[in-house]
Amino acid sequence: MDIGLEIFSIGLLAVGLAMDAFSVAIVTGFSLKTVSIRQASKLSLTFGAFHVFMPILGWLAGSSIAWLIADYDHWVAFFLLAFVGGKMIYEAFGALEGVEGDKVLDNLDLLLFSTAVSIDAIAIGLSFYLEKSPILLPAIIIGIVTSAFTFVGMVLGNRTGRSIGRGTQIIGGIILIAIGLRIVFTHIL
Repeated sequence: MDIGLEIFSIGLLAVGLAMDAFSVAIVTGFSLKTVSIRQASKLSLTFGAFHVFMPILGWLAGSSIAWLIADYDHWVAFFLLAFVGGKMIYEAFGALEGVEGDKVLDNLDLLLFSTAVSIDAIAIGLSFYLEKSPILLPAIIIGIVTSAFTFVGMVLGNRTGRSIGRGTQIIGGIILIAIGLRIVFTHIL
């Protein structure tokens, strides 16, 4: 496969995964009176780091179960991506209501929110393992994109409002489902 196409696909995947973090960042920024560089950096670096760690964790977990699903691994990858994408779309219609900006930045809550917005990346890591693809570079790209989107989302949210957050989650979900379909079609054709 063309390396440019692969980088493009990883970039799209990174954008799709970043949308949960972007949505929380928008709501956080909206909830705060002012957003400092320190606050935006804290949130974006933490969300980004979790988005590097979680796909690697999923990839490592894949090595222990790969033999069970070797014959239909492309379908498993598709269903994982479709589930994560569908969950993001579903959550777009209510999940952001419970986000309190000042609470997200507390250390314990920051860890909980970081886990919540990056837990889907475990499934992505597993799908990379099933596709026999390396994970380190994609995980780093996912983390960088998530970090950048989080930073921008927090600043943008401080200047605009919550309504943008829902749309980004829906777009992210659609991207993940489309990537899952691409994996299935690649194996079928």
